[in-house]
Amino acid sequence: MSGELVLAARVYRDLLKAVVKHVGKEDHKAHFTEFVKQEFRNKANSEKIDLARNYTYLLNSIHSHKDLLFSYNIAVDRTEEMKRVLGKSAASVGLRLPEVYQP
Repeated sequence: MSGELVLAARVYRDLLKAVVKHVGKEDHKAHFTEFVKQEFRNKANSEKIDLARNYTYLLNSIHSHKDLLFSYNIAVDRTEEMKRVLGKSAASVGLRLPEVYQP
């Protein structure tokens, strides 16, 4: 029984991490996190564990698919994405990108 509780806790923690990472933790998105907490906290039966694992896999897969589409440039405007990537790169060496003047 203890092994099943440890497994349930790990799957629950992975699901919460995926929800926070891919859905976000803003106030208007808090209902996703609340749903996960109500549905899967302290639930150690195998059906709930499998369902939580599947939700985690789905969230991670959707995020990976979106990144893949961005990398292939499938009908998406990538300027904001590139600004974000360049900003992260500049920040990693202690710099900031200049603000571009647009009349």
